[in-house]
Amino acid sequence: MRFSKLLIPALLLSCSLTAQAAELFKPYKAVYKAQWDIGIAFGGDAIGELTRNGNQWKASLSAEALIAKVDEYSEFTLEDDNVVPQHYEYHRKVIGNNKDTVLQFDWNNSSVLKASKKQPKTMTIPTGTQDKISYQMQLRLDLAAGKQQLSYQVADGNKIKIYPFIIVGTETVETAIGTFEAVKIQRDRGADSKRETFLWCAPELDYMVVKLQQVEKSGKEYSLLIDKLEFMEP
Repeated sequence: MRFSKLLIPALLLSCSLTAQAAELFKPYKAVYKAQWDIGIAFGGDAIGELTRNGNQWKASLSAEALIAKVDEYSEFTLEDDNVVPQHYEYHRKVIGNNKDTVLQFDWNNSSVLKASKKQPKTMTIPTGTQDKISYQMQLRLDLAAGKQQLSYQVADGNKIKIYPFIIVGTETVETAIGTFEAVKIQRDRGADSKRETFLWCAPELDYMVVKLQQVEKSGKEYSLLIDKLEFMEP
């Protein structure tokens, strides 16, 4: 299939899939210009994909440079307009700074298993718990529904953390695939936090993230800006 820069005029499934989710979640492949600082700074492309296999959806993000590689993905289903994660993985390979996280959700027992060769751990989780990618999919649905209260319980490492967000306003974002009036969202880390995370979600692209910026306490930065986009056939 031809992969090219596209300007789109207007970023998972159960038997009761709603019209809103069906409209928003279309399989795609996106290329982002990325700047990463994860022990070593590098730039390049990050590939974001959303794919579907029957009732299962998979959202992924990967980036690779000469001496560094990051792969992250979430497998999930939809129940009405609620994203239900099933499996999550994060793998980072950097010289002297590798990291692997694997989460397996068990909704029958309201738990999630953090798989580890040394010390696996099972946590009890409340209904609605997300992983570090699936919450972004739920965020898109919530923005499309006009919700103003954006807060997510996320299985993050060995803990369940609350990820609250604030709608800052709208800003114009210029990208290689067009200029968008995007909703700017900030993760609310508290007034004294030295960490900052901002997302820009484009209503014209069904609230897909077209830009991301994150600054850590150490001053390390991470950013994405969409460069190419192709929607796939379901």
